Amino acid sequence: MPTSTSALDVVDGEVRELIRRRGLDPFTDPGPVRVLVRDVVADYSERSLTSALPPIGDPDGVVRDVLDRVAGFGPLQRWLDDPEVEEIWVNEPGRVFVARRGRSELTTTILGAGELADLVERMLRTSGRRIDMSQPFVDAVLPDGSRLHVVIPDVTRRHMAVNIRKFVLQAHSLDELVATGTLPVQAARFLEAAVAAGLNVLVSGGTQAGKTTLLNCLVAAVPARERVITCEEVFELRVPLPDVVAMQTRQPNLEGAGEIPLRRLVKEALRMRPSRIVVGEVRQEECLDLLIALNSGLPGMCTLHANSAREAVVKMCTLPLLAGDNIGHAFVVPTVAASVDLVVHVATEPSGQRRVREVVAVPGRAEGGVVELADVFTTRGGRLVRAEGFPPHPERFAAAGFDLAALLEAPAWR
Repeated sequence: MPTSTSALDVVDGEVRELIRRRGLDPFTDPGPVRVLVRDVVADYSERSLTSALPPIGDPDGVVRDVLDRVAGFGPLQRWLDDPEVEEIWVNEPGRVFVARRGRSELTTTILGAGELADLVERMLRTSGRRIDMSQPFVDAVLPDGSRLHVVIPDVTRRHMAVNIRKFVLQAHSLDELVATGTLPVQAARFLEAAVAAGLNVLVSGGTQAGKTTLLNCLVAAVPARERVITCEEVFELRVPLPDVVAMQTRQPNLEGAGEIPLRRLVKEALRMRPSRIVVGEVRQEECLDLLIALNSGLPGMCTLHANSAREAVVKMCTLPLLAGDNIGHAFVVPTVAASVDLVVHVATEPSGQRRVREVVAVPGRAEGGVVELADVFTTRGGRLVRAEGFPPHPERFAAAGFDLAALLEAPAWR
C-alpha cells in the first residue's frame, strides 16, 4: 500500500523539529540522523494504528524519502545514488534529464515551485561558493565529488539551469581502461612508458568523452617518488600518489576581491618544488603559463576540449594569445612544438562507449606557423592500431628503462 503524501509530510516535519532541537547537522552527522528518522517512522506507524493519522504503507520507502529530503538533495538524490547515471541536468522544474552510458533520457522527476532553488542553495552550502545576480554562474563540488554548475535568470530565460556531473571514476589505471575496451594493451603500455619517461601529454576530447578519467589513469602511471601538483577549476582529479598537492580556483567575494584564477594556480605551482604539474583543463590564457612551465623542463599533463588531436594542437597555439597583445604566433607556435610531446584523443562512440581514437606525437618542429605531427596510433576499422610515427625524446625512454622499439613493434597480425 503506498504511503500518502500527508503521512510523508507529517514524518518529515517531526524529523526536522527533532533535528533542530538536538542540534544535529544532516550533512556532518548522517548516522544519528538516519537513526532518528527510523525511530520517528516506527513511532508514527504505531500511533497511526490507534489514531486518525494516515497510515504508512512502506516504512522503508518513507525512511528513504525523508532522508533524501533532510540529508540529501530531495527528488534528485535517487539519481545521485544510481551508479549507472553519469550526469543529471535540470532545464526547468518539470524537465529533469539524466545520462546513462553516454545517452540522455528525460526522467519522470518533477520538482515543486521553489524546490530547485532550495536544492541549489543546499548544494552550495558545503562548497563555500555562492550564486546571485552579481555572480550568475557557479562551479562547485558536492560532498560526494560530483561537479555542480548552475546558471540563473536573467542569463537563462525563466528557470535556473543546473548540471551535476557525477564523479563516476570507472577506471583507476590504464590496465582498467584496457579491460573496459577504451584502448588496446599495446597503446596502454606505450602511454605508461611515456608518462614514466616524463613526456608532456595533452588529453583531448569532447564533453563527457572521458578526458578526466583518462588523465587520472595517466597520472597513476607517474613514478611514486615524484611530487605532483594539480591545478583545477574545481577538484576532480584523484591522484593515487603519496606526494600530491591539489589546488582549485576561488570565486571573488561579495566585494569582488579574493578571486584566484587558474592562471594564478599554475604560477604558484612552480614555486612548490613540483616534479610534475597536472592541469585539469586549459580553456583560456592559463595555457600560456602551462606552456612556459613545460618549456622550462617541468613534465606535465592537462586536458583540452577539441574534436581531434590536431585541432587540440591548433587550440594550444591559439589560447595563449588571450594572455595579451604582446603574445604572438611567432612565439607560441614553436613553444607548443617544443613543449607538447603527445596528444591522446578520446571520443564517445554512438553506442556510448568511450575509446581512445588516436595518439599523436609532436616531434618538435614547426614550419610556416604549423606544428608538425606524427601518428603513433590511429583508428582503422574501428580499432586503435599502430601507425608509422614515433614519439620525441627516445633517450628519455631509454633512461627510464624502456625499449621504445619493442613498445611500438607492430603486432604479428599486421
